[in-house]
This record gives sequence, C-alpha cells and structure tokens, in this order.
Amino acid sequence: MNTTIENYYVARKTTFERFQESSTATKVIMSFLMACITGLMAQIIIPLPWTPVPITAQTFAVLCSGLFLGKRYGCLSQIIYIVLGIAFVPWFGGMTGGIDIFLGSTFGYFIGFIIASYFIGYITEKYVNARNFTKMAAVICTANFGLIYIPGLLGLALWAYLTQGTVLGIMDLLLMGLVPFIFGDIVKILGAAGLSKVFLPKE
Repeated sequence: MNTTIENYYVARKTTFERFQESSTATKVIMSFLMACITGLMAQIIIPLPWTPVPITAQTFAVLCSGLFLGKRYGCLSQIIYIVLGIAFVPWFGGMTGGIDIFLGSTFGYFIGFIIASYFIGYITEKYVNARNFTKMAAVICTANFGLIYIPGLLGLALWAYLTQGTVLGIMDLLLMGLVPFIFGDIVKILGAAGLSKVFLPKE
C-alpha cells in the first residue's frame, strides 16, 4: 500500500513538473484545450426567468484553468475563450457568440474569468503550502465570489442602465446576479479544491 501511494505521489509530481518544463507551444495548446472545455461547459445552462444571467457550468472550467495551467496560461485560456467567442466560435452560453453577447449582461463575468484564473494560478504556483483542500478551497472561493462576481455585478448594473435605463438597487442586483448561483458555485468550488488535492503536488 505504501509503495502504491508513493508511486502516486511521484507520478503526480512528475506530471506537474513536465507541464511546467514543457515548451511554450505545448502550453499554448493546453490553454486552447482548456478554452474548448470552458466553451463546452458553457453549454450546460439553466436559464432563469427573472435575470438575463443564466446558470452555467463554465465557471468550474475557469477555476480549474488557473489550478492546472498556472497564472499565465490559465489566464490565456480564458482570453482565447473570449476572443474566439467574439470572433467566430459560438461557444458562449447557449451556443452564442459575437461582440454583442460579450458586451451584454454577462460582460463583467467574462472579465472576471480572466482575473480569477490568473489569481488562482498565481497562488498555486507561488505558494506550495496552499495546495491542500482547505486552503485551496479558500483561494478558489475568494476568486469565485470576489474576482468573478464583483466585475460581474458591476457589468450587469451597467448593462441594465445602458440598455433599459434602469438603476438596479443592491438587492435587485444581488437577486439577479449572485444569489441564484451560490449553491452551484459552492459545489464547483469544492469540486475544484478536491481536484487540486488529487492532482497538484504538495512539495
């Protein structure tokens, strides 16, 4: 049993180090693949009748991008996702794309994706002792509820004002852009933290 666990630890560390030492081209390809995963998970969608912001699974991919690709290439994966979605790939929520979707009610969340993936990647790379379930869950929670939702809510409020002339109150804004997503986000946060425990080396 001890030999099996030791082999697992060695394989986990070797895999992590191989990615860190791989060529720039390989890392860019991995970023593109993560962008594809983000686009696929964005199609898992539950529209809500009282808000233009739907429930989607894509934030799980965003959180994982920083964990496994680090700050530069995790961030790059989300930039690729957004740029290609604007340009010609209909992989935003509900198989949509284009500049109009990007600048719509979820504009701020898109920006938050980039910031959150960079932050998680930065912590993962710089602080090895943060690669345990509890600390990583705290890091991911901060990224999710702080770095995604703050720009997300600001963008939603701006969209409502510019397109509908509506100044959303704090409670209305939270009910439209935060509260319905809390339970699902907690599941995603715990899932991403669990993956970090399994796949990230602790030394």
